[in-house]
Amino acid sequence: MTTAAAEPLRGLVFNIQKFSINDGPGIRTVVFFKGCPLRCKWCSNPESQSGIQESMYDEQTAKETIVGDYMTVDEIMKVIMQDKDFYEESGGGVTFSGGEVLFQASFAIQLAKAIKARGIDLACETTGYTSPRVFKEFMSYMDFMYYDCKQWNPNKHREGTGALNTVILKNLETAVQAHKTMMVRIPVIPGFNYTLEDADHFGALFVKLGVPEVELLPFHQFGLKKYQDLGREYELKDVKQLQADDLADYAKKIEKHGIKVRINGW
Repeated sequence: MTTAAAEPLRGLVFNIQKFSINDGPGIRTVVFFKGCPLRCKWCSNPESQSGIQESMYDEQTAKETIVGDYMTVDEIMKVIMQDKDFYEESGGGVTFSGGEVLFQASFAIQLAKAIKARGIDLACETTGYTSPRVFKEFMSYMDFMYYDCKQWNPNKHREGTGALNTVILKNLETAVQAHKTMMVRIPVIPGFNYTLEDADHFGALFVKLGVPEVELLPFHQFGLKKYQDLGREYELKDVKQLQADDLADYAKKIEKHGIKVRINGW
């Protein structure tokens, strides 16, 4: 009697973007994982939040699309390996994004092992929202991390995202203590974390955690149409976008704590 082979693990991916130059060093392939434990009110990829496939309808083109494909590690690796020469020539590699990659931690770790076995540089964009045990294992495969820090205050974080930031800050501290190469980023959102008091608290927090540098991401409205296509209400649709120079004073407040600050767009 023969035993049937186990089905390979599949992950839910909603995009694989090739030739990216904005998601880490060099030319990169970005794998976008679907599903996120947070519900940030300003999310620019709302189609990434649900952990299941869903449909989007574009009224302008009268076209409906299904968001998300279930793929195996081997299937994704075939796409990744198509551009290995470009990674080597440019100092690039692969970046995990989302959604939140750690929402599918088991699959992400399996894929990370395959990528590192091929000698490819691996980065991620993460909120760090997962158990400390899972985070430590996942982090061990990363060559570079973009780590979002959305709020210094746990209750305010829950108001804007639906969850406390306790484990996020704990995992951030773990990454700092492990001397991981990373960039901590603050998405600066009016009505959520855009006061000079917020900036001052962020500066004090980063000193405490040992974070030497942060990047500020000005609020934008790039995801507005996606909410319409998903048939969802977007609470921040009337909020004015921020420009890089709107964050000059905010940056100075953080810099007074000895933290280096860069503003995305400058």
